[in-house]
Amino acid sequence: MNPTATTSPPPQTPPAASSPQALLDLITNLLSLLLLSPLTVKSFTGRWQVIQSKLTSLHSSLSSLSSSSHWSDNPLVHSLLPSLLSTLQRLSSLSDHCTLGSFSGGKLRMQSDLDMASASLSHSLHDLDLLLRSGVLHQSNAIVLSHPGPCSSKEDLTFFIRDLFARLQIGGVEFKTKALESLIQLLAEDEKSASVVAKEGNVGYLIHLLDFNHSNNHNSIREHATTAVSVLTSANDESRKCVFEEGGLGPLLRIVETGSMSLKEKAAAAVEAITADPENAWAVSAYGGVSVLIEACRSGSLVTQAHAVGAISNVAIVEDIRNSLAEEGAVPVVIQVLVSGSSSAQDKAANCIAILASSGEYFCALIVQERGLQRLMHLIQEVSNSDTLEHVLRALSSLSGLDPSARFLSSSTAFIMQLGEIVNHGNIILQQVAASLLARLSISDGNKRAIASCMGSLVKLMESPKPVGLQESAAMALVSLLTVRSNRKELVRDEKSVTRLVQMLDPKNEVVNCKKFPVMVAAAMVGGGSSHGCRKRMVAAGAHHHLQRLTEMKVAGANKALQRLSGNRIINTIFGKSWRE
Repeated sequence: MNPTATTSPPPQTPPAASSPQALLDLITNLLSLLLLSPLTVKSFTGRWQVIQSKLTSLHSSLSSLSSSSHWSDNPLVHSLLPSLLSTLQRLSSLSDHCTLGSFSGGKLRMQSDLDMASASLSHSLHDLDLLLRSGVLHQSNAIVLSHPGPCSSKEDLTFFIRDLFARLQIGGVEFKTKALESLIQLLAEDEKSASVVAKEGNVGYLIHLLDFNHSNNHNSIREHATTAVSVLTSANDESRKCVFEEGGLGPLLRIVETGSMSLKEKAAAAVEAITADPENAWAVSAYGGVSVLIEACRSGSLVTQAHAVGAISNVAIVEDIRNSLAEEGAVPVVIQVLVSGSSSAQDKAANCIAILASSGEYFCALIVQERGLQRLMHLIQEVSNSDTLEHVLRALSSLSGLDPSARFLSSSTAFIMQLGEIVNHGNIILQQVAASLLARLSISDGNKRAIASCMGSLVKLMESPKPVGLQESAAMALVSLLTVRSNRKELVRDEKSVTRLVQMLDPKNEVVNCKKFPVMVAAAMVGGGSSHGCRKRMVAAGAHHHLQRLTEMKVAGANKALQRLSGNRIINTIFGKSWRE
């Protein structure tokens, strides 16, 4: 036997209770011998040169480890050193065989054994370097790390997160599970921690734990990791961006497609949060996620369905994805959610329909073809949530651009009454959409009379400069309602409304900069065979004087309104001949 072979000790099994220092001493002694092995081996010299490079790096890492002030206190070291010692013992035995040139199992078996041992050495070296880089070996509280409270410093929080991710990447199932539980607890208790996790933690490794195909990803670990990623995506823009940039969207979509119900719900929530950023929405198509989300809407739990339809609503703003949604049958699925989904899902489905309907006649026709108009009309009678109501009204407003839809909406007395009620009692956004619909639809005189009570609210809305377009919508709705003579009489009897309207005509009134809208309403009030009383009240309130000024300023429609107002003897009746001269 070659005498050089005797320099490698036989494999030793350290006592279970060996101290970290005793294990490190055994590893250091064995490593010193192995560093000389490549000088004597006769077989597979190329592989041993690679191994020697790794052993040299290991020697440097172990020196850093031993110089760390609290390395022996860290529980991760306790699990890492025995594994490392076992790998070095295996390499020592292989070194003996390669030095003697004796391969009882053949050269192919020896090649395989060397490659496996080299890979195991790389894994241990990776874990050791990761532990050193984390900085946790220099902390005195590394045995039992206390959970940082709300008043903890940023330094304490940073150290806790680094230690947590070190345990997550190096430890076994127990370490990983406890680390994930701590991470979830931290994110739930402190919203600010998500930004620190995104900056100091290894979010890429966390996403790696979502992989179904990885043999080391235990089901409980995958579920905890999915929860953590879902919370991160919902926490803030920074952590959501980090998850997306680390490639989280693809694995999350796979979970939505093939995971358990619990995993699907969490993953769908994460996908919805990621796609809320328009810059991320395009990637759904790249990962083949359109069909996945549609199927989740069709057959997922109520929770999954709500998040999936929310994600579809988010990505519908991208033209290419919008076309894919149509091609893959998203429209009937989303419309069905309007009927059978939870209140949250109905809200998001209504928003999605509103986005699609605003995209043009093609989508409007698809929605009408799938009886979406009737579904929306039914929902508007039941919904109490103002956001959902806004989505429904916006969808109906877009659909009213189709003549058949406009006729259907115009003929529904219940719908017209609902619009009048919204103008009177809705928030300002709802009032604007309702007013625009009243202005656009061809409403019967009977229905116009039925909603006359909303005219005062429309006049008041004309005083609001925001949102943009509100004054025009309110004015156009009023002009439509004032085509009915009884409505003109009713509005002119409303002193507050008349006063408001005349004040808006005043050129000095800067609240209403665009005077053509109150001019339009004033002309409608005194036009169409209005009674002598209507003109008399408007003149008495000062409308004539303001319209004269507006005519001089060449405001559109002012001259016509002035002619209607003064086209009889009412001026003489009120002010006398001297005033006219």
